[in-house]
Amino acid sequence: MSDSNIAKPIIRKYDYNINSDIKQEILKQNNTKEEHELITRFPTVYLVIDKIRGNKKKFGQFKAYVGETNNIVRRTEEHLNSESEDRTDWTELNNSNDAKIIVIAHKEFNKSLTLDIENQLMKYLLSDDAIGELNNRRSNDQDLYFTRDHFRNIFQNIWKELSKKNKDIFPSVDDITNSAIFKASPFHKLTDEQLDARDEIIDKIKDIRKGHSKDNLIIIKGSAGTGKTVLLSSLFAELNKPENQEAYMIVNHDQQVKVYENIAQKIGIKTRLGDSIVNKPTKFLNKHQVGDENSKIDIALIDEAHLLLTEGYMVYQGSGHLKDIRSVSDVVVAVLDPMQVLKRNGYVEKSFFDDLINRAKSNHQLIELSEQNRMDASKETIDWIEDIVTKDEIKKIPYDDKYDLRIFDDINDMYDAIKKHNDSIESLTKGLSRMVATYDWKFKSSKYHKVVQDDGTTIDDLWRVSIGDKFNLPWNYQLPAEKKYRGLSWAEQPQTINEVGSTFTIQGFDLNYCGVILGPSIKFRNGKLVYDGSKSFDRQVKEKRTMENGEQKDISSELIRNQLNVLLKRGVHGLFIYAVDDELRKELLRQSK
Repeated sequence: MSDSNIAKPIIRKYDYNINSDIKQEILKQNNTKEEHELITRFPTVYLVIDKIRGNKKKFGQFKAYVGETNNIVRRTEEHLNSESEDRTDWTELNNSNDAKIIVIAHKEFNKSLTLDIENQLMKYLLSDDAIGELNNRRSNDQDLYFTRDHFRNIFQNIWKELSKKNKDIFPSVDDITNSAIFKASPFHKLTDEQLDARDEIIDKIKDIRKGHSKDNLIIIKGSAGTGKTVLLSSLFAELNKPENQEAYMIVNHDQQVKVYENIAQKIGIKTRLGDSIVNKPTKFLNKHQVGDENSKIDIALIDEAHLLLTEGYMVYQGSGHLKDIRSVSDVVVAVLDPMQVLKRNGYVEKSFFDDLINRAKSNHQLIELSEQNRMDASKETIDWIEDIVTKDEIKKIPYDDKYDLRIFDDINDMYDAIKKHNDSIESLTKGLSRMVATYDWKFKSSKYHKVVQDDGTTIDDLWRVSIGDKFNLPWNYQLPAEKKYRGLSWAEQPQTINEVGSTFTIQGFDLNYCGVILGPSIKFRNGKLVYDGSKSFDRQVKEKRTMENGEQKDISSELIRNQLNVLLKRGVHGLFIYAVDDELRKELLRQSK
């Protein structure tokens, strides 16, 4: 059967409350005999939607429950009768005057397909700004089944019909899939590698808590784009089910805090201490102090542990984030990629990470991910990028019919291409495309740039990424954002198409198409990439690091290379590159022919 011949879904909406009779509600609809049978006697998926009363929450105005059943009449009656006795969420729904139940039927529905549709609806609704509470958070991804090939088209048709009926609750697919929450959703279908890793980690957590291991650190190791964040998000939801222990999420960027706070609130993840279950490292350690047994936690999940401080800095006066977090947690699961260390105060000798990884390996507590999950690219394209960031070599750019890898001789041509891909009308892969750059132009947060004009007067200007007289865009977070967008990540805010992002803005996030400006700190000399720390405006790159033996070490080359590694691996569907250094640009163009 071709995709064009796949039947349309049957979607019906009924009143839902303690006084409703679902049988009579279904009979009131003018359904054909076939439609009636598909709704009442075959597997269906359903949503119960209601307004959130007295909403003081940060996110969303509606609550939603998603389920699947082989008998919608019996299942609805169970919700209305038995479950309302011991679940307050159902008591509120059952007594609402506004709640509706939306029933979805389809000719091809079977148990496996309805479970996959249910899971996909939860993933979409979690990323939906209109939904503030999502009451079912089980994940039942299915493996192979006979109608699996039609799942994508069937789901897209379902969402399209739901959106036609109520676009305020069911926005466009692009609005959903381009959101930062969608990228980090715990309801993503995991790869076999990720599923095996998740099961292994859960088993190891149990072993550590039973005292079978003296070391409480489990390490997830993998390069950028191997799906570490999605795996950690899945663990966050799985380990925080009501019957399980609680797991705190520790992240390093304000934008990631917002994403996981949103996820935690929507699916009802809370802590027994009443504090935030999502924190940046220093804030977490201020609440859970070393030596205070009353504030000790079950599990700490750390995303991008390579960014943790390894020494005291400003308000943090501990001996190292990771060491202190381990002291206040029964178990620590840490995502680690030494090639994403970006700051001097997070830098340590290579032996530090080697020792951590080797110890975890000897304890059978090292989980390694190798499959590239972010970039929809061939192995040859991924290897081309790896050769740049690990060997400082530029090889012939491979042909890739799946991935758009282009080198530009004109910066404005690259910017035009990014804007075109960001256009939701013209682009086949819609939206979420941005310009980013190495930190090679001056920037100070919350301070305007004093610019002397030709007549000698001084004006306040924005901090800008300027290349000759042709290209001039502000650095990130300087253009004003509409109030409704202020809680979103940088790339999700529409005005940021007119800004340039940095590693600190984009690390941990995906873009559909990423335009990377390689600034003056990255050059090409004698057949190799070289890194010039004197051209960087990142203070953490320029300052030397005091090593354990007291040596003052220039680590700028390593940190700039790590910045490059992060920037080149942001694009899901395409990577565009422009190099300021003439020799580097010429070599990239030569290898692209």
